[in-house]
Amino acid sequence: MTHPTTTTGPLLAQTAGGSPYLNMGIFGIFVLITMIAVFRASRNTRTAADYYAAGRAFSGSQNGVAISGDYLSAASFLGIAGAIAVHGYDGFLYSIGFLVAWLVALLLVAELLRNTGRYTMADVLSFRMRQRPVRVAASISTLSVSFFYLLAQMAGAGGLIALLLGIQDRVGQSIVIAVVGALMILYVLIGGMRGTTWVQIIKAVLLIAGAGVMTLWVLAMYGMNLSSLLGAAVDASGTEEILNPGLQYGISELTRLDFLSLAIALVLGTAGLPHILMRFYTVPNSKEARRSVQWAIWLIGLFYLFTLVLGYGAAAIVGRDTILDAPGGVNSAAPLLAAELGGPLLLGFIAAVAFATILAVVAGLTITASASFAHDIYANVIKRGKLDDKQQEVRVARITAVVVGLVSILGGIAANGQNVAFLVALAFAVAASANLPTILYSLFWKRFSTTGALWSMYGGLGITVTLIIFSPAVSGSETAMFPGADFAWFPLSNPGIVSIPLSFLLGYLGTVLSKDRPDEAKFREMEVRALSGAGAEKATEH
Repeated sequence: MTHPTTTTGPLLAQTAGGSPYLNMGIFGIFVLITMIAVFRASRNTRTAADYYAAGRAFSGSQNGVAISGDYLSAASFLGIAGAIAVHGYDGFLYSIGFLVAWLVALLLVAELLRNTGRYTMADVLSFRMRQRPVRVAASISTLSVSFFYLLAQMAGAGGLIALLLGIQDRVGQSIVIAVVGALMILYVLIGGMRGTTWVQIIKAVLLIAGAGVMTLWVLAMYGMNLSSLLGAAVDASGTEEILNPGLQYGISELTRLDFLSLAIALVLGTAGLPHILMRFYTVPNSKEARRSVQWAIWLIGLFYLFTLVLGYGAAAIVGRDTILDAPGGVNSAAPLLAAELGGPLLLGFIAAVAFATILAVVAGLTITASASFAHDIYANVIKRGKLDDKQQEVRVARITAVVVGLVSILGGIAANGQNVAFLVALAFAVAASANLPTILYSLFWKRFSTTGALWSMYGGLGITVTLIIFSPAVSGSETAMFPGADFAWFPLSNPGIVSIPLSFLLGYLGTVLSKDRPDEAKFREMEVRALSGAGAEKATEH
């Protein structure tokens, strides 16, 4: 998952004494290993269940590692470590918020969706509604979230890899973005969900292992004493405020409100992210889904503890001013720390981990987008479930993956060099506003109707996009996407605190004001299946 704390690459390789050739070599090794895994996985990718859900053949432990790989992004590693190094306690709030968001997603909706659906979020939302309009709305929402995520990831990939390889010109950076996009298309096209899952597993192992080694290294320098490390961070930064709340978000009432709005969008948006929820269809039953939860919680919680040590370690060893002066600003904290600890070799490894993270996330987003169009729009709306052969849907999904990949490449090239943080914020806000209210109402409110679902999804999407277009994230500030323009009238960078309650309200009003008659028998069937898993395996057969 990408978070709005990082938008560009962290560091020129030369700045930290690294070698672009060494970094490129480590990238190449990772690509070779993952490509072998994808080709091996492709041997068993034949049916729609294989392509979308990896044949439901992964164990709970494997899927838990893959979920952590899908959830822990380069932003978690680079952005949060940098935020803690520069802003101290306020930076660590991101770690706390993202872990809480994960718990909300898993404990509130994940297993229920897995038991009820087949391949996509729309399977659940349309279970007891009118199929065609709800599937179209859910697919549009899924594609919107995926598209904005992919734009930010592709632009971030271009910035990260180009800077680490020392590529400064626009053409060279565009080529880097195109290469990343081509690799993403290959992963999804050849391996489907099975290949993508193995990429995420490899990436998760690399990321957690790399962060763990650096954490132990930093603690060892201070006698394995966290208090000594915190004291050194205070001495290096010259203020005890780095240990107290308010350094970043206590500036004014508006910044506090902006942080609250962002936190609400992040915590609730995660539970509506289609590419995270889709991971639960890769296990054979609800028991393995629960094991996935256990593995993922432990791994994600452990990683976010690592970020605390890495952030304050960077503040103590590298220094706050050095981090802010480096190319990439706060995002350079982890690479600079790696260079200080282990020189060019460790820096190259950390660069490869960041690259692996981006590839894994964009692959997961691409397969989610392709599944949403092929399964929801093509198979169930256009063809009304009457396909000529079982391979037709998979062929359409693969074609869609290529189209999504090409559009992402062009969008990433267009967005390269600009402030793309608002794209990430938009993805989270859309997920929280358009998806989550409809999911919760569908699962828990017997009276919820098709009209309520459509009002909630379309209304949430429209409100969120409108408020962000007219926010400081797009115009009216030096860090905006269009700094020379000023058409911002909405004061907050993230609209979550407004758009999410309005989306819940629209879902309620659409239901109580419509004349739709809910199918109570369908709701009872959905409730039993969601809560107990009874009939879930039969429902997921294609």
